[in-house]
Amino acid sequence: MSGLEYPERLNAAVELVDKHVACGHGQHVAIVCGDQRITYAELAERVNRAGNVFRSLGVRMEERVVILLPDMPQWVYSFFGAMKIGAAAVPLNTNLLAKDYEYLLNDCRARVIVVHQSLLPQIEPIRHKLKFAEHLLLVDGHAPGCLPYDELLDQHSPTLEPAETSKDDMAFWLYSSGTTGAPKGAVHLHHDMLVAAELYARRTIGLRQDDVSFSVAKLFFAYGLGNGLYFPLYTGGTTVLMLDRPTPEAVYDAIDRYQPTVFYSVPTSYAALLHAAEKSGRTQLGRVRMCVSAGEPLPKHIFEKWLLRFGVEILDGIGSTEILHIFISNRPGKVRPGSTGQLVEGYQARLLDDDGREVPPRTVGTLWIKGDSIATGYWNKHQQTKSTFCGEWINTRDKFLVDEDGYFWYAGRTDDMMKVSGQAVWPSEVEAILQQHPAVLEAGVVGTADQDGLIKPRAFVVLKDGQQPSPDLAKELQQFVKQNTAPHKYPRSVIFVEQLPKTATGKIQRFKLRELAADTPLNGSST
Repeated sequence: MSGLEYPERLNAAVELVDKHVACGHGQHVAIVCGDQRITYAELAERVNRAGNVFRSLGVRMEERVVILLPDMPQWVYSFFGAMKIGAAAVPLNTNLLAKDYEYLLNDCRARVIVVHQSLLPQIEPIRHKLKFAEHLLLVDGHAPGCLPYDELLDQHSPTLEPAETSKDDMAFWLYSSGTTGAPKGAVHLHHDMLVAAELYARRTIGLRQDDVSFSVAKLFFAYGLGNGLYFPLYTGGTTVLMLDRPTPEAVYDAIDRYQPTVFYSVPTSYAALLHAAEKSGRTQLGRVRMCVSAGEPLPKHIFEKWLLRFGVEILDGIGSTEILHIFISNRPGKVRPGSTGQLVEGYQARLLDDDGREVPPRTVGTLWIKGDSIATGYWNKHQQTKSTFCGEWINTRDKFLVDEDGYFWYAGRTDDMMKVSGQAVWPSEVEAILQQHPAVLEAGVVGTADQDGLIKPRAFVVLKDGQQPSPDLAKELQQFVKQNTAPHKYPRSVIFVEQLPKTATGKIQRFKLRELAADTPLNGSST
């Protein structure tokens, strides 16, 4: 057991920001972003100003404040400013389409949206369809119908008394994709970040006050939120925020410029960084003493090639939006390549068969987790909450086996969801988009490993009569998916078939598609 206890009255903004100022740590740098260096004292002041801005607009306890910003200081001010007044911060993915934002903004019923000027074009076309939004606070720009957020921060008071929140008040929501592609808002409480930071960041990987953390995963992800924000703030350390897209070149530039000591990424990014390093001859990571991976399983060969080139282990683990962060992880100096690691202190695990019985050792079962950072449920999704959150336990729907030393080995999903670049992709969503193309009759999508062992979507397509398969049509279909959903979901190859394997009831037999995919190279198109 974790042995963690928290007072009944608790506000996460106080615990993660204000406490460092109160204990004389206010001049230590909390955030580095571009040329900006923001101390804990400055952070506390700007969080207070943000909270006062929200209050001036009528935001009350438990109401939602949406954050639609790249990773930047205003993101942090908004997140903790909302929390400090007892409201709930709702960060949104910055890579979505206007129609996605329409759904999310109406679902969470936020009256206030903090948006960056670069993302305003995604909001303006749907603004008349937003049923609850009253105020758009614009960062880094001016536009009709928007309030200038940076100017408002300067105009409001730098002092703010925290709301009388309890440890079990809702603090923030994180949206997780659903089986139908409709996102679900996982509701997290004020104590959840403190639990995850203590059990994983401090006790499992040994994060320290003198560490400088840099995360490729963005703050709107559950994984990136811990890495890039509340882990370093919990320990009184420093975080490096990157505004731009984390290309290998940009990531290496940030490592050289800011000299982080702890680096967090996802397997797809590690593979790209390795490829770039092999081309340039790079063999150094500056002051990086530890690398962490999650979001999708880390292939053994990527771990080995990374260690050989840079001399630094990658600590692979698994977390989820619902559980907030990593609950199974490898430890420094105790890595088993290819394994997801051992249970994080404070969490319990069960591996169950389809009838709910615990499986024998070294037998694959569905992973259930118990721990105190688990969300209370999904907002407004009663049935899905009941099927996932069962008392103190949560069904991860991941398949694992555990060895005699307590190391967990990933064996797939109980459903068809795949993780691509650390993000959820549901085959049914991609299939539905493909079937909107005038040339497509039917489509089946599965995840298959590429040459680096990373899972990527692959589409099997049945064309309508009169349509002829060709490499050009395959590329057209790939582009069609990119234009109609998030780019990471597009099929990396399109295979044209005469018919899809189905059950007697008409359901696609995905295992047969996976068998077929295993015999076909993952590039281009095939007939």
